[in-house]
Amino acid sequence: MNEVILKIENLSKQYRLGTVGTGTISHDLNRWWHTVRGKEDPFLKIGDVNDRSTKATSEYVWALKDINFEVKKGEVLGIIGKNGAGKSTLLKILSKVTGPTTGSIKSKGRIASLLEVGTGFHPELTGRENIYLNGAILGMTKAEINAKLDEIIEFSGCERYIDTPTKRYSSGMTVRLAFAVAAFLEPDILVIDEVLAVGDAEFQKKAIGKMQDISKGEGRTVLFVSHNMQAISVLTNKCIVMNNGGIFFEGKTNDAITRYLSLDSHLSDNIYKAIPLPNKSSITKVKLITSLPNNVQRNNDLFEIHIQIFMPYLLEKPAVAIQAINSNETPILYCWNFDEQISFGKKSGYYNLICRIPQLKLYMGKYNLTVHYADNNGKNKLETLKDICPFEVVMFGVKHPYKWELGTCTYIEDAEWNINYSKEF
Repeated sequence: MNEVILKIENLSKQYRLGTVGTGTISHDLNRWWHTVRGKEDPFLKIGDVNDRSTKATSEYVWALKDINFEVKKGEVLGIIGKNGAGKSTLLKILSKVTGPTTGSIKSKGRIASLLEVGTGFHPELTGRENIYLNGAILGMTKAEINAKLDEIIEFSGCERYIDTPTKRYSSGMTVRLAFAVAAFLEPDILVIDEVLAVGDAEFQKKAIGKMQDISKGEGRTVLFVSHNMQAISVLTNKCIVMNNGGIFFEGKTNDAITRYLSLDSHLSDNIYKAIPLPNKSSITKVKLITSLPNNVQRNNDLFEIHIQIFMPYLLEKPAVAIQAINSNETPILYCWNFDEQISFGKKSGYYNLICRIPQLKLYMGKYNLTVHYADNNGKNKLETLKDICPFEVVMFGVKHPYKWELGTCTYIEDAEWNINYSKEF
């Protein structure tokens, strides 16, 4: 399908910081009259870029600035970016919750939105009454809503509470019902913000499946904002990355996720270094070689760990073991070089060990390394380095051959080891 169903041109949104309003009634009337005639706001100010890291020097800020993109019918477009990048503001403008300062939006058909928990629901009305209310807002007749009512209630899982006022619903129940209403009332464009994060794992799985059916089976368009890169990679083939109120990148999802992760890498240096001591055998360097920039590793790609060891005297069967520790401080990966064919330490000097993992099978998340150095095949510990070389794993629609349980080591990696000797540093 090549039909363009949504087109955004030169879209910008400006907010005034601190105070609300524009000053006088004459200003407001003048602004309204210019809007009616299609003219630019006469009181529009030159404001600061929407950058959270710097203090504003103006009382005006551009939440969005010169946004341009188009979406084709049946396409699922992912919108990703850091908090404050302008994603939610963009969706609110598309949903007509707020208006743009400049620019235009051209769309075909009905737009349904799921922006915030409870948006579009009247708390005093029952779940059933809110379904009819939302359908009416979308321009549907009562007969059309009746035809979908049973499906909506069943999908939401709120059958028991459907005739209870929604003010008594939990956040999860509200989101489930709101998603069911938005998805089953057949809008031409479905706009979904991060609210799916409120639902439990079972509902998120159902919601993702329904969004896939909407786009592929029913040929409708979905705009999906999320910080969950796994959900983005499963649902979308195209993404835009937003930063400081503008579009930083637009393209294939895998490339967009890579660009997003490189925007503001919070990971520290991927190299550990130490000064060798004359009379102590120790690790002098540990370096990560990841498949993506900024210490980001793609799941199932080659992963390398380079370790340099200073050995001023001979040791009996020295060995190195490596652990990858997740954010819960649980060891997930374990590999070592306890092998006679790749042994080292037969003479004093520097040894460079390269641990190659052809297909790293870690689940997405943040990790760091623990490196153990010992003699006599691990019986005599010489040194342990903890919490070094942090890195992040991303995955794009990968299924794993194992199941991880809290407190267990997932797998022992059969890594490839290479060792080079150097007499001097």
